[in-house]
Amino acid sequence: MEERLEHEIAHGKYLVEHGAGEVWNWESPAGKERWRRRVKMLTEFIQADSVVLELGCGTGYFTKEIIKTGAKVTAIDISPDLLAVARKQVRASNVTFMEENAYRMTFPDNYFDYIIGSSVLHHLDIPKALSEMFRVLKPGGRIAFTEPNMMNPQIAIQKNIPYIKRKLGDSPDETAFFRWRLRKLLRSYGFVDIAIRPFDFLHPATPVKMIPFISGIGLSIEKCPIVKEISGSLFIKANKQ
Repeated sequence: MEERLEHEIAHGKYLVEHGAGEVWNWESPAGKERWRRRVKMLTEFIQADSVVLELGCGTGYFTKEIIKTGAKVTAIDISPDLLAVARKQVRASNVTFMEENAYRMTFPDNYFDYIIGSSVLHHLDIPKALSEMFRVLKPGGRIAFTEPNMMNPQIAIQKNIPYIKRKLGDSPDETAFFRWRLRKLLRSYGFVDIAIRPFDFLHPATPVKMIPFISGIGLSIEKCPIVKEISGSLFIKANKQ
């Protein structure tokens, strides 16, 4: 097994031991608000009769919301430790959890209507992952992800200084994306109708009383040319012809 995958398996064990929700910053009041926004972005277009792949499901944080769409969901991860937690936390007839390598998935060609995920692509060898996603996605299908934005100063520091990366609980290989580079890469693998939108100025540590104010200001900044480029996240959508 390649070293990068071994790192992610070890990282999965770390997340289980230290509390994935805490490490991912979903447990604070502001973190929960950020999570709710991502859920809406990643599920509002899913049809009830569709076949969905959740890439990098982790402990099932998003899986439990995806299944509410009524779609048939296959949730995959490389970490057996994270999957064990997910299977305990998410029980439904329309979800199947599987341990899979995102670079060599066992699914047939043109199988899924949608492939979605939150904060997973930046853990992967992105060219290998995009190639395999394109293979298993149906013609007319869509991918959608929320990922960290390398233009954000805090994220740029966190993802590029190994000491800080370790202190914050990141895995060794994870990074973030410049949206123009990612757009070019998506196009090179055959994706069309590519839309990558910067969003999210709400920090997980925002005090409860400040959340409505900061959220409102953030939504306004997201509409401002240039300034929006330093937002914390990218919302990525693309289709297969």
